[in-house]
Amino acid sequence: MRSLTGLTSLLLTLLRKFLYLWVRSKVVGASRDQLDLDPEKPVCYVIQHNSLSSRLVLEQELRRAGLPSAEQRLSVPGGPRRSFFFLYYRRVRIRRRRQPPTMTPRLRELVNLSVNEPSLDVQIVPVSLFWGRSPDKERSLLKIILADSWSVTGPLQKFFTILIHGRNLFVQFSRPFSLKDAIAESPNEELAQRKLARVLRVHFRRVRQAVIGPDLSHRRTLVNSLVRSQPVKKAIRETAEHENIPRLKARDRALKYAHEIASNFSMATIRFLEVVLSWLWNRLYDGIRINNIETAQEAAQDNAVVYVPSHRSHIDYLLLSYVLYKNGLMPPHIAAGINLNMPIIGPLLRRGGAFFMRRSFRDNPLYSAVFNEYMHVMFTRGFSVEYFVEGGRSRTGRTLQPRPGMLSMTVRSFLRDPRKPIVFVPVYFGYEKVLEGGSYLGELQGTRKKKEGLLGLVRSVRNLKRSFGQVSVNFGQPIQLAEVLDEQRPGWRTESYDEDYRPEWLPSVVNDLARQTVTRINEAAALNPVNLLATVMLATERLAMDERLLAQLMEDLCNLLRQQPYSDRMTFPEGSGADWIAYNEKMGLIVRRRQRLGDIIMLEGRHAVLMTYYRNNVQHLFAIPALIASLFENNSSLERERLIFLARSIYPYIRSELFLRWDPASIDGILNDWIDRLVDEGLLVAEGNLLYRPAPGTADVVRLSILSHGIIQTLQRYYLSIAILRKFGSNAITAEELEEQSTLLAERVSVLFGLNAPEFFDKTLFRNFIANLQANGILKTDDEGRLSYRSGLEEVAEEARLVLSSELRQSILQVTNVSVPVPEQSEQ
Repeated sequence: MRSLTGLTSLLLTLLRKFLYLWVRSKVVGASRDQLDLDPEKPVCYVIQHNSLSSRLVLEQELRRAGLPSAEQRLSVPGGPRRSFFFLYYRRVRIRRRRQPPTMTPRLRELVNLSVNEPSLDVQIVPVSLFWGRSPDKERSLLKIILADSWSVTGPLQKFFTILIHGRNLFVQFSRPFSLKDAIAESPNEELAQRKLARVLRVHFRRVRQAVIGPDLSHRRTLVNSLVRSQPVKKAIRETAEHENIPRLKARDRALKYAHEIASNFSMATIRFLEVVLSWLWNRLYDGIRINNIETAQEAAQDNAVVYVPSHRSHIDYLLLSYVLYKNGLMPPHIAAGINLNMPIIGPLLRRGGAFFMRRSFRDNPLYSAVFNEYMHVMFTRGFSVEYFVEGGRSRTGRTLQPRPGMLSMTVRSFLRDPRKPIVFVPVYFGYEKVLEGGSYLGELQGTRKKKEGLLGLVRSVRNLKRSFGQVSVNFGQPIQLAEVLDEQRPGWRTESYDEDYRPEWLPSVVNDLARQTVTRINEAAALNPVNLLATVMLATERLAMDERLLAQLMEDLCNLLRQQPYSDRMTFPEGSGADWIAYNEKMGLIVRRRQRLGDIIMLEGRHAVLMTYYRNNVQHLFAIPALIASLFENNSSLERERLIFLARSIYPYIRSELFLRWDPASIDGILNDWIDRLVDEGLLVAEGNLLYRPAPGTADVVRLSILSHGIIQTLQRYYLSIAILRKFGSNAITAEELEEQSTLLAERVSVLFGLNAPEFFDKTLFRNFIANLQANGILKTDDEGRLSYRSGLEEVAEEARLVLSSELRQSILQVTNVSVPVPEQSEQ
C-alpha cells in the first residue's frame, strides 16, 4: 500500500511539473497574511468541481506560497488521507444525459467526522480557478467552447481549454471559514452535509460572478432590445408626434442613439489592454499601491457594483479597470464623455467597456429614454458600472461638488426593479505627480481649456520617459443603496414605480447620496511625500526652508494624523522626512541650494503653483486641527468653550466645501479630541480652562503656524464675500452678482498679496459658500432676487479678527472699496 501511495505521489509530481511547463498563473489571496490561518487548527482546501488539473494547480500554488500541502493527510485523528476535497463530482455515463452534481465522498467523510467530534474544528479554504476568465457569450465559437464560463466542462474540453488558455490561468484563494460554525445546529450528518454544500455553492457562485461577470449578450441583441423596451417605444411615439415625423424615422434615431451609447465589451481587448497598461505603468510610475481591495471583492459578490472614483486624470478609468482585473474582478462598464469617442481611441475604449454619453441631454427626451434604459439593463443584469460623480476632472486638486445626474438614474433604476442589490464603492486616486499637470497649470493660470483629441493624446507620449512617482488606489467604505433609501425614505418599498415616475423626495435622497459618496471618497485619501511637502512649503512666505526643519515639519504633520487618523481608510507614506525630501528632489519638484550652514529647499516657477494641486488633495485631512490652530493666529489665548463655539460656527461651511465626514451635531466631541491632541503634541498649552499658543520664537509656534495655514486662505475667501455684502448692505445685490464680484476681487487680492493658490478665486467655491449662507438662514432672497442678511453676518465679520490679521482685513476692505462697482438698480 505504501509503495502504491508513493507511486501515486511521484506520478502526481511529474504531472504537476509537466503541466507547469505550459501553464502561467495569476494568484490572488494566497499569502499567509491574507488568509490569516490559525496555526493551531488543521487546514482543508476545497475546489468546486473534481478535476485532475485543478488538483495539480492547487498543490503547485500552495508550494509557491509556502502554505500547508493539500496532498498530505489532514492532521486530525481518523481524518481523510488528503487535506483537500472537491465539492461536487459528476458520474461518468455511457449515455449522454444531464446528471445533477453529487457531493464527493471526502466532503461527506469530513462533515461526519466533525459531527461526531464536536470539539474538532477545521479551517476550510475555498479555491477558485478560471481558465481564460472569459464571459459566457462571445462572438467567437472557439471562446464559447474553450473559455471558463458558467457551465461545467468535460475532460476533453478541459484539455483544450488548458491548451488554449493555459497562459491565462487565474487562481483565487478565499479567506478560511470554520467548519464547526458552518454546520452548527445541524441535527444529523445528512443535514450537515447539505448545509456545508449550500454554503460552498453560494460562495463559489458569488466568486464566479465577481470574476467573470454576468452572462453577456451580443451587442446587437442588446441594442435592439433597448429600442423594443416600453420606455423607449413610448419616447419614439412621442418624438414622432412632437416633431411630426414618421415613427420609423424616430425609431431609427433611437437605434442610432443606442449604437452611439452601448459598449462593445471584448475580453480579447481587455487582455490586450492588460499587456499595454502593464508596460505603461512601468514607464510612468514607480509602483501602484492598492489598499482595501477586499472591499471591492466582497461587494462584487451578489451585487451590482457602482464604482465611484475621484476624478483627477484621464488615467483614472484605465487604472481602475487594470487594478480590478489584476485582482480577480471583472472591469466595469465605464461612463465616458462623448468627447473621447474619437477615431482609434473611441473603438478601443468601447471594447474595453466604455459606454459614451453626451454632456447634456435634458432637451432630448428620446436620447434620455435610450440612455436611461441602457443603464437600467446594466444594473438589473448585475454588471458593474463606473462613473464619476464629480462630472469632470478636478483642476484644483480638491474634490468637486458632485453632480447628481448619474446617481439619480441609478436610484430610479433600482426603484423600478430592486431585486438586484446595488452597492456604491468609492475609490480614491492619490497621484504624486498627475500626468496632466502641465495642462492643469495653464488652466489654473487662466489659459483656456483645450479640447481633447487624438493629437493631444499622441503628444502626451512624450511624458512616458518621465517619473511620475507612485500612485495609490484606495477603496473606501461601500454604500448600500437600499440602506440609504431605508434611512431617508422608510416606506419606499411599499410604493410603486415606473420608468417615468420621479417621486418628490427623490432629489433630497440623491443629494444626500451624492454628498455621502464624495465624503467616503475623501475618507480613503492617500497621504504621500509630495502632498506633505506641498502642505509645509506653501505655508512659508518665500517658499523656501532649511532642509532639516522641513524634514521635521513633514514628519510632525504625518505623525499628527497617525496619532489621530482622519479615517481608518486613509493611508500613510513609508520612510522619514529626509527620505521624502530626496524623493521630491528626484522627481524634479524642488530645488536645492547648497549652503554651509545647511541646505535650503525651494519651490520655484511653475512648481510653486502646481504644488497647490497636491496640497489640496489632502487639505481635508488637516481641516479640523488647522481650523483650531487658525484661531490662535492673532490670539495668544482663548477659553476652551469660546474656541469650540467659534470653530463650531465655521465648521458647516468648511464641511460643505471639503466634504468632511463629521455631522455638525457631533463636531463638539471631535473638536475636543483634537484640542487634547494638540495639547499633547505641545502645539497648544492648557492651563485650566484657558488654552495658549506656544511661546514666540519656539519650534512649536512654527509648527502651529504651518498647520493653521491649511485653512487660513479658505477663511480669507469667506471674509472677502462678507466684506462685499457689508459694503452694499441688505437688498442691494443678487447672489449671482455677489458670486461674480467675489471671484473678481479674490483674483485681485491673490495677485496683490502673492497668494499662490488658484482655487482662491474659484467661482464654484464662492457659489457654494453663498448657498450655505442661505441654507443656514444668514442670507435671504427677496422677491427681486436680492440678498438680505440678518445681524448674524455682522457677528461673523467681527469674529474674523480672531483669524485674520488687522493688516489683511484692512487690505481686503481697501480693495473692496476700490474695486467693487455698485450694480445698477432696476427701475421700479
